[in-house]
Amino acid sequence: FLCCAAGMSTSMLVTKMEKAAENNDIPCQISAHSVSEFEECLAECDVCLVAPQVKFKYEEFKREADAVGKGCGLIDMMNYGMLNGEAVLNQAISLYESR
Repeated sequence: FLCCAAGMSTSMLVTKMEKAAENNDIPCQISAHSVSEFEECLAECDVCLVAPQVKFKYEEFKREADAVGKGCGLIDMMNYGMLNGEAVLNQAISLYESR
């Protein structure tokens, strides 16, 4: 899941990631959620990517994810701003594979 301030702005990136996954035959579920939903989403998901606008929460979220064997990363600001769904999807896959 992608974690941002309200879960709204990141929904466009989710759409791009879903398209990239479909084009590459990668089965996955991608969603956007606000920081207030982090704990609930972490319990249900394998990987969390933190949006640049909430990077101040990254270290805390990473510690929590590491403690339960889940992946957590910070989305590159350029990839986020350009809505580069393929690059962010690849980041999520790398985190999933390395957890």
